[in-house]
Amino acid sequence: MNRMYLNCRELCIAALLGADLGAAHAADDKKPAEAKASLTVTTALPQSAKLPIRLAANGSIAAWQEASIGTETAGLRLSEVRAQVGDQVRAGQVLAVFASDAVQADVALAQAGLLEAEANAADAAGNAERARAVAGSGALSAQQVNQYLTAEQTSQARVQAARAALGVQQLRLRNTQLLAPDSGIIAARSATVGAVPGSGTELFRMIRQGRLEWRAELTSAELGRVKRGTPALVTAADGTQLRGQVRVVAPTVDPQTRFGLVYVDLRFSGAGSSPARAGMFAKGEFALGDSAALTLPQSAIVMRDGFSYLYRLGADSRVARIKVQTGRMAGDRIEITSELAPDTRVVTSGAGFLNDGDLVRVVDSAGPAKAPAPPAKTASTVR
Repeated sequence: MNRMYLNCRELCIAALLGADLGAAHAADDKKPAEAKASLTVTTALPQSAKLPIRLAANGSIAAWQEASIGTETAGLRLSEVRAQVGDQVRAGQVLAVFASDAVQADVALAQAGLLEAEANAADAAGNAERARAVAGSGALSAQQVNQYLTAEQTSQARVQAARAALGVQQLRLRNTQLLAPDSGIIAARSATVGAVPGSGTELFRMIRQGRLEWRAELTSAELGRVKRGTPALVTAADGTQLRGQVRVVAPTVDPQTRFGLVYVDLRFSGAGSSPARAGMFAKGEFALGDSAALTLPQSAIVMRDGFSYLYRLGADSRVARIKVQTGRMAGDRIEITSELAPDTRVVTSGAGFLNDGDLVRVVDSAGPAKAPAPPAKTASTVR
């Protein structure tokens, strides 16, 4: 009897234990599954930085000053051309030579005329000296004495005229060599061997001192922001950047286009080594100082439908998409001009693959991946 009682008791205990285990398994099956992160990302906080203030402009590159070099003597044949387009010349260098045979003959004729005038002047001076010596003795009349003195003055004037004529011919002889008026670069040449150009005909055009300038076009409002001495960075057609400095701001504005010109002296190392050419279009920027800005890595900005967005990380490891406005760029960072709290944690890598409300896994640059926080468990009531 006792043995049967014990077996029944054991069977009851086993049944109760089985019921408790089944209830526990059923409770475990009702637990919610943990959400999985859609992407592993890195985050960063906005940083304050000093960014330069730039004023962009377009314009043309032109010569600082040009020199037109032409002949001053007409009727001479061009016998030699010594300079070509692109040559760098120095002041006083011979650019072209004219035939000088006729001019040398004129110089010799003028020298002979001067010698003749000087001889006549010496004879007239002797007669005038003797007339002065006997002027009071009555040997010569007052009229004769006056004639000798007048002849002396006339002969001296003829000497001066002969000297001037000789000087003119010597100047013509010097002009048979066409000299560079200043150092610079030959920009154009129309001189041809054998031609007989007229007086004043342009034979060469030169960029004085090889200096170029950028003539930037600015609006009326922008002109007031640029002053003499403002640094500028000009980008040539091949991408080369040239540094310059504002030389002068035009005092007038074109009434048709409403643009004013700013003249920027360009600097480059080495004569003729600049990639800039006169007449070339170029774009550039004026450096107007710097200002404080809130910046983020450029990888944090996502462009969608023509607007800029970023993803803010929440406390529950979910991201929220925020529309922002951007400004200046410096290296790999970009300015945020719209309102953004400095303690906002923003997704910096993988932002382009996210959607609003996605759960993410954050990777800290200083440590291992940080798993998203699991959902809170609801305490069950034991009855």
